[in-house]
Amino acid sequence: MMKILFFTIGTTALIIGIIGIFLPILPTTPFVILALYMYSKSSKKIHNKLQNSKLYKKHFKSIVETKEMTFKEKWTLMIVVDTMLLITAVVINQIHLQVLILILVIFKHYYFKKFIKVKRKVVL
Repeated sequence: MMKILFFTIGTTALIIGIIGIFLPILPTTPFVILALYMYSKSSKKIHNKLQNSKLYKKHFKSIVETKEMTFKEKWTLMIVVDTMLLITAVVINQIHLQVLILILVIFKHYYFKKFIKVKRKVVL
């Protein structure tokens, strides 16, 4: 039962991530990483297939393995996600959900500051 739930969440996240490639307002990276995690919990075969895809190798492999992003990648992702979360907070009219979104934004900034390093350019 749990494998089906993980697979469903993974597929939904992957679809949203793919849509995010074409719509700049949706962040692709977090959804594809979530899909990879969910697929790894549901099926090793799907997990391996996703990890061997060109999309993963081009955009996500180094981020997942080294937990590093370029300054531009990091802040572009942060700004887009913040914008989406803050738009949601403004649109909904429930204070407890707005507080939850604010906590999520603060946690996201903490996580990116503490755990996602900025790639340094190597000058030769």
